[in-house]
Parts: sequence; structure tokens; C-alpha cells
Amino acid sequence: MNDCLIINAELVNEGRRFHADVRLRNGRIEHIGGDLTSMGNERIVDAAGRWLLPGMIDDQVHFREPGLTHKADIESESRACAAGGITSYMEMPNTRPPATNREALEAKYARAAQVSRVNYAFYLGATNDNLEEIRTLDPRSAPGIKVFMGASTGNMLVDDPAILDAIFRDAPTPIITHCEDTPMILANEEVAKARWGEDIPPEQHPLIRSREACIKSTRLAISLASKHGTRLHVLHISTADECALFEPGPLAGKRITAETCVHFLHFSDADYARLGHRIKCNPAIKTAADREAITRALAEGRIDVLATDHAPHLAAEKAEPYVRAPSGLPLVQYALQCALERVFDGHLTLERAVEAVTHAPATLFDVRERGYLREGYHADLVLVDPRKPHTVTADEVLSKCGWSPFEGYTFRSSIAATFVNGQPVWLDGRLDDAVRGQRLEFAR
Repeated sequence: MNDCLIINAELVNEGRRFHADVRLRNGRIEHIGGDLTSMGNERIVDAAGRWLLPGMIDDQVHFREPGLTHKADIESESRACAAGGITSYMEMPNTRPPATNREALEAKYARAAQVSRVNYAFYLGATNDNLEEIRTLDPRSAPGIKVFMGASTGNMLVDDPAILDAIFRDAPTPIITHCEDTPMILANEEVAKARWGEDIPPEQHPLIRSREACIKSTRLAISLASKHGTRLHVLHISTADECALFEPGPLAGKRITAETCVHFLHFSDADYARLGHRIKCNPAIKTAADREAITRALAEGRIDVLATDHAPHLAAEKAEPYVRAPSGLPLVQYALQCALERVFDGHLTLERAVEAVTHAPATLFDVRERGYLREGYHADLVLVDPRKPHTVTADEVLSKCGWSPFEGYTFRSSIAATFVNGQPVWLDGRLDDAVRGQRLEFAR
């Protein structure tokens, strides 16, 4: 049965909560209403009062394919997305080879069409020498252009001021930026090496990847965008200071927007003693005061989007000394549950959380007919049980790296079902590996 009727659900959509049934037909939401009756040829899912949300759109993931597939790949990480209620993702270009030209970009799309369990899109990466690729990019072929204004792999650090200015002037899509000042970071790291050698204590990471490095680079991105009227989206805000650089309020009409990640809402520098390099990431997790300020900024709309920056590495790699331990952590399987913890804590309304993880990325990137519970839209949905706690264990982790920073933590909700284009890819703790996602389309 390819069609489905979801009954007795509490829908959360576009600032409203209401009880209704939802019929899914031919991959779309056909009807939302009360007391819908079965047509006899469809699967019935009784939501039993659980929350029915539009599926999370994660606009910031690293799936490591091609070139680093010992850590992760599109198939494994998209399976983890399905289990976590993420129905669409936008993947970063810093693979090997990097997606800095049309051929590499389209190769990723071709691979995802074969193996991705959820919907997908891929960014074009900026370098110091691919300005023509950026200028001539079809804006419908990628969600945006990723600019690393901080350290990255290969030649993807854009540090030529003239090229950076030209990218901000000529980009045909939104620019998304990783903002950290590399010279400041390198200087801090040399000071730390002089004291500790290669085995720098993990709690030094937010001092090496300092708040000053973040603020300086974010200010530069905002100044360039203001100069050229660029549509700019600044990723993974990690400091209270940066929050103040963005305007509060609704997304509509903003040219400069910001995003944070679930781990910045959950962890603080106090957790380095327990988790060490497992929570080493760039930019770094900082203080509890930063965490509280970021959460407030998300609540008031200074920060518009909540995503993951999912970046898996093997546990053995994370166990290396500081200078060799890579930055990044696996997050997609538990990201939505982590976001909802802020709702249970009273720091975010449920409606605001849904806006930040789904509506806002759909609007910001002009995603066609997804990100909302609307009749006629693609049926990308997640059914959340707010009354069934879930304790994370290593044996359930679907990411290829095989571990989670949330191991042992009990979330106050669980993911009961995930629907991708009307198909239940995750239902009652089981994954349907026959489901395939679709390429995201951009209405530009």
C-alpha cells in the first residue's frame, strides 16, 4: 500500500497546533481534515494524539562521500536521518574531491539518487580559483554556495580578499559561511602547543578556536553582505557576542540570517571533561552562558534556523591527541529530539522549534513544496511521541561511525514514524530500506 491515512494526530504547523487526520496519496498531502474515513486501499496509522510535524530539513551536514567513506557515506547517514525525523538534507562540498564544479556536484546528486533514504541537495563550494563556476551556477541546481571563511580542507579556505568580495558581489544563490578567523586560531594553537605539545587538553579547544576568531570573521561576512546586498546565511553561531549582530523577528524580508546547531543548545565547555574530543567541533562548543544566549536568540528569531553540522569521525580518530583528533560529531539521528528538549525545558515553544528546523530552511532556500503541512505539498512528515522517553545506546546508532555524543542520555520524546514523499521510511523502530528520497527543487 503506497498511500496512507494518519488519524488522531496533533498537527504542529505554521504557528498552530490542532487535531486532524491527514491523507497521503501519490507522495503528496492530499487532505487535512477532521474524521477522514479510509478509502480501503491505504495504510492506516493511528497517531493516538502524538505530534505530527513537517519533517526536519537539515541544511548543514557532512556525509563524507566521496573520498572519506570509511567514516560515513550518503547511504548510512541518510538512514540515520530517517530514524531521526530528518526528511531532507543539504550536504557540504568539502569531500574528496570537493564539490567545487558542476561535474562533482552532479556526481553527488547521481549517487544520492541511488542510495539516499531521504531527500537531498548539495552545495557548491567556493575556492580562491573557481569564481567563474560560481558566477555561472544555475541557481536551481544547488541550495547555495558554501564559503569557508575559516580553516577547512584542501583549497576551500577563501582568504583572497578580492575573490571574497567578488563572490559576495556575484553569487547567484544564497551564500552560506563558516566564520572563524584562521590567523587568530593558528596563533592560539601555537601558544597551546608550546605549553602542552600535541596532547593539548580538550577544554582548551574553545580558547584556541576562540570567540574572538568567530566574531571577527562573522563581522567581515556581514560587512561584505551589507556592501553588496548579498543574501547571506551565517552558519553555526556559537557565541553570545555573535547573536547580537543579527536582527530579531520573522525571517520574511531579511537579507542576512543566522543559524545555530543542536549541540550548541545541549553541551557546554563543562562537558569536555567527560566527553573530550567527542565534542570537539569547529566552531567550538563554548560556555553555559553562550548556550543560554544562543537559546534565547533562537527563541526571539535573532537566530533563524536550527540544524546539525553533522560531521562523523571514527571513535579511534577521536581518541587521538588534540592536534590529530578531527573536529565534528554525528548528530542527525537525534537532532530533532535534542531540539525538542528545549521545548520540554520551556525555553522554546513547540511552534518556534518547528519553524526553526523546518519552515525557516524551506523558506530561506526556496525549497519547492516542502517544509510545511499543506495540501498539495510533498508528504514529508515526522510523528513524534512526546510521552515516550528514549535512552540512546550505541547499538542503535545508524551512522557508520557507530557512536553518538548522546549515549546514555534520555530524551523526553521519541520518533515514532518518518514519512518521505508519503512513504513510511521509519515506522515503529524499523527502517524501510526500499524507500528512496528525491532531489530537492528550488523555486528560483
